[in-house]
Amino acid sequence: MSKRKGARTRKVRSSSKVRAKAGRSRIVVHHRTRANSKQARVLGLLSRPSGATIAAIMHSTGWQPHSVRGFLAAVVRKKLGLRLESEKTAGERVYRIVAGSTTADSAGQPSA
Repeated sequence: MSKRKGARTRKVRSSSKVRAKAGRSRIVVHHRTRANSKQARVLGLLSRPSGATIAAIMHSTGWQPHSVRGFLAAVVRKKLGLRLESEKTAGERVYRIVAGSTTADSAGQPSA
């Protein structure tokens, strides 16, 4: 006799993975941040007119450089939908959030 494979009980997958794949549309939702979190500190540094360097963000948060760059790409640009501008002055790259514009405003246009 052979065993039927379909008779086994199946594990129920968490619905978060299914929803994460299904909900990957480009809808911009502004999330609120906690007042005294690392995310709030980084957003405060980036909101200054002078902007912030990766070294300044590393010093403020204790993160590694690759973590700072990942935060800028994933959280600031994608999750929060903020437009991030970067420019290289005196050999260092300075990042700042451009006020009043989001990625939804400039859909299809790559940011610097």
